[in-house]
Amino acid sequence: MLLHFIFLVKEEELEQRKWEFNYVEKMAKFYQSWIRKTFSKDIEIQADEMIVHSGRKFSIIDVPTILEDHRSRGIDIFHFYLTYFRPIWTDCTCEGYFADNFAMVKWDKSPQLGDIQFLMEKNCSKVSHELAHEFLRQSGFKNYKEVVHDIWDKHLFASLPFEYYDENYERTDNDGLFATLDTSSIRL
Repeated sequence: MLLHFIFLVKEEELEQRKWEFNYVEKMAKFYQSWIRKTFSKDIEIQADEMIVHSGRKFSIIDVPTILEDHRSRGIDIFHFYLTYFRPIWTDCTCEGYFADNFAMVKWDKSPQLGDIQFLMEKNCSKVSHELAHEFLRQSGFKNYKEVVHDIWDKHLFASLPFEYYDENYERTDNDGLFATLDTSSIRL
């Protein structure tokens, strides 16, 4: 299985957000390891930028456009879009959406250049939310939506800490580079 992360970036922001895409590439490699450890699935990963050209008539990027892009790239590939807008409809408090071999989250732009902590806390954690939905669904896990939402609500409202990982993909309590939802209560 191929998991393909696609970072949407506006043409005029391409250079200033290059550092964010570098993080996305590292995050993709991390998730390859995390999925193997957490869900016992070996996957291949890929990360690309999708440059959105501004100022053209009828070139609006929205959910239907992304779904069409997903179909054109191949529905057997798990495409995960990191967008600058939220899905029109979602039942996830993380501003994400998932379906068979498809996911998207609103990737929040860092207010400060080079703020890896922001990307880890605000974005990487949301990616884990949608990945957990899809890989639990694929494994036939009963109530996979509710389980993930229950954990996520505990992160947001009950002070449950995220799981943090360092550059070697090892759990850590400090100097994390990646953050995921707490998977300790999920038993496959």
